[in-house]
Amino acid sequence: MSALAGKVAVVTGGSSGIGAAVVKTLAESGADVVVGYNSGEQRAKELIKGLPRGNHSSLQIDIEDGQSVGAAAAAVRQKYDRADILVNSAGFTRPVPHTDLEALDDALLDRLLIANVRGPFSVIRAFAPLMRATGDASIVNVSSISAFTGSGSNIGYCAAKAALDTMTMSLARVLGPQIRINCVSPAAVPTGFVAGRDRAAVEKIAQGTPLQRVVEPVDVANAVLACVTHLKTTTGSRIVIDGGRFLV
Repeated sequence: MSALAGKVAVVTGGSSGIGAAVVKTLAESGADVVVGYNSGEQRAKELIKGLPRGNHSSLQIDIEDGQSVGAAAAAVRQKYDRADILVNSAGFTRPVPHTDLEALDDALLDRLLIANVRGPFSVIRAFAPLMRATGDASIVNVSSISAFTGSGSNIGYCAAKAALDTMTMSLARVLGPQIRINCVSPAAVPTGFVAGRDRAAVEKIAQGTPLQRVVEPVDVANAVLACVTHLKTTTGSRIVIDGGRFLV
């Protein structure tokens, strides 16, 4: 409960799915958590009600809107005057068969890149000054094994996550020594993030992996926590949470 006492964590996309699991895990470890949301204000407030006691808050962060991101960083500075942990969990995808090149039109590809690449970079850029000031801060980007397997909800999503991984390496060189930055890369997680992919579909995928275990949101959250609390000499790296699926 005290591992992160006195620390402030900001989680984009924190009102549902993997983001909500990360919020719970960080709060249970003692952090004061800012639950970032775009349209899930009510979900964020309900989530906070169930967290352990702390100075938690919810905050709208539309990662596709630079002004919203800048305003969020300013609000965290005003309320907490620090940010020790930043988790970029917000993202977007839409299922498109890889064979259907026409369905992945320019508008959809642009949105995928904005939500999954430009958005996280914008958030990091806005929060970096506040995080540098702590002297020992950690950023974790929620990526995907799609980044290095080339298989996923659509080709554009795979490309966007690959860009996020590479960007993480590039940022690790310039943010240190005050800030460590890493990626966590799960396989399919039963959160409803990908339309039409229900738990039964995820369980079927898991049966084809060496561990034959579904990757749950809490598994990803625990990996995020490890990046923050234990991997003190790790930066620019990818932490894979997929039950060995990438081996198949």
